[in-house]
Amino acid sequence: MTIASLPTAGRRYGLALAFAAAALLAACTIDNQDKAGSSAGSGSTAATAREAPSVVAPGAQLNMRAVPAGSAQSLSVTYPPQSERYPSFAENTWQQVTEAPLSTIAMEVDTAAYSRLRRMISDGFLPPRDALRIEEMVNYFEYAYADPADPAKPFAISANVLPSPWNSETRLLHVGIKAWEPLRAAERPAANLVLLVDISGSMKANDRLPLVKRALKLLVGQLRPQDHAALVVYAGTAQVVLEPLPGSGRNRLQSEIERLSAGGSTAGGAGLQLAYRLAEQHFDPAGVNRILLFSDGDFNVGPSDSGAIGELIATKRTSGVYLSVFTVGTGNLNDRIAQSLAQQGNGIAAYLDGLGEARRLFEDQLAATLTPIADDVKAQIEFNPQQVAEYRLIGYETRRLAYRDFTDDRVDAGEVGSGHSVTLLYEFRPLGAAPPPRSLRYQSAAAKAKPPSRPANIDNDVAREFAHLTIRYKLPGQQRAREISRPITFADAHANLEATPREARFAAAVAAFGLALRGTPDLGGFSLDQVARLADGARGPDPRGERAEFLRLVRDAESLQKTSGN
Repeated sequence: MTIASLPTAGRRYGLALAFAAAALLAACTIDNQDKAGSSAGSGSTAATAREAPSVVAPGAQLNMRAVPAGSAQSLSVTYPPQSERYPSFAENTWQQVTEAPLSTIAMEVDTAAYSRLRRMISDGFLPPRDALRIEEMVNYFEYAYADPADPAKPFAISANVLPSPWNSETRLLHVGIKAWEPLRAAERPAANLVLLVDISGSMKANDRLPLVKRALKLLVGQLRPQDHAALVVYAGTAQVVLEPLPGSGRNRLQSEIERLSAGGSTAGGAGLQLAYRLAEQHFDPAGVNRILLFSDGDFNVGPSDSGAIGELIATKRTSGVYLSVFTVGTGNLNDRIAQSLAQQGNGIAAYLDGLGEARRLFEDQLAATLTPIADDVKAQIEFNPQQVAEYRLIGYETRRLAYRDFTDDRVDAGEVGSGHSVTLLYEFRPLGAAPPPRSLRYQSAAAKAKPPSRPANIDNDVAREFAHLTIRYKLPGQQRAREISRPITFADAHANLEATPREARFAAAVAAFGLALRGTPDLGGFSLDQVARLADGARGPDPRGERAEFLRLVRDAESLQKTSGN
């Protein structure tokens, strides 16, 4: 890693910069050797007396945050998010129902975008647009949706139609989907896990390998005697640290995890190949077989092209071994690769911004993190042209499917875990509402002003429907797809926001927050203050304080906008 001069942060940071310069000078030689690969074979898991010091990347900023007594470091380093790599995408556009009545997506339960957003705002940054995937922000939260009653029909569907908080001419269609969850943790299938850890030189910083080690210890502490976990690491090469051990061997697992140290280049492809080989050798046909990859996503040695690795993972998932990806760190984070790997591997993508997120994933929601309830889950909504003139899907830009893909069971889609809740949000313009005030290139003003005619061949019952939702899925290990469907009718509509269920209002507030940070024109003048007030009115029970934390993030983002001139 090349050391560049630090940006001037003002006189009040002078002393801090001087202190950091001295620490960086001591670390510079070690890190440059690691990144050059001269520490070949440094994938050793030998214990180190202390973690190697963090190195500041070009353009980095020093973040003087309060650190608890006894912390390994008193000065943390943050990076401009512009140096991180995210999949680029264009927001969903408005669709005319008469021309495109169907909206089809692969279901999404990833949450990485929200925890990354939290990290950036806490570090004093407004996130770049491509880092903001609205569905991952909305789906981060748990919602009190109705539970399914039968594991053979593993989804329950709730629906609400409510006035749009930001546009008096439109409405929101809110769909809440809840996955089956066993009543007792003991009902969770046995887990055959391979813990695959990146220990390359880029993982040295305290928000990387040290955080991963703490997260892994939390996970291992939850293992039962019938569960098994192996430990594989990669740097310049890949190696098996521990063959699968039962949960009763957690002490040895935790001891080897503690011994991990970072150094060397990044043979990510070799690590994945070795992890799959190990998972297949110890495959449990009655259990959950999953690789959990922990990395900053910096694959730079071996078959590092995301397409080539994706082909490997897509082939391997047919064996029943799934892959989930947990990223850490700042600066060289490669979210593009992480997303590709998780989607190809029938797993989730999450970002660990601290120990609290590790607790949420590996203690509070372990069953959802590990145990699939359904595979290749797709959702398709057909809008009724007698009630809806046009619509737009909020989020899911990277998960859209062609309408023909819905019934093509060869097309891969999302995995949903035990107890997960999934939220879909559409904004739509009712038939007869004022047309949007935007120019159309290939349509005359007269045609634009003329609303589409009402179809004459729809019976009265169907005429009272806004849309019809169908979910298509496969039970784990099965090839035959099943379907659950439900109409969304006038009975699901609410005359005003106050009468709308709390969960729908809170989901709308989270979506509005992401849209506001992305600068979406359709949001109009809806401000972050209005977002905060909408969320506050829908907070409800909040046992883990996640909704209160969301309100704090909205207010902090509002302050950043004011002070940065955005």
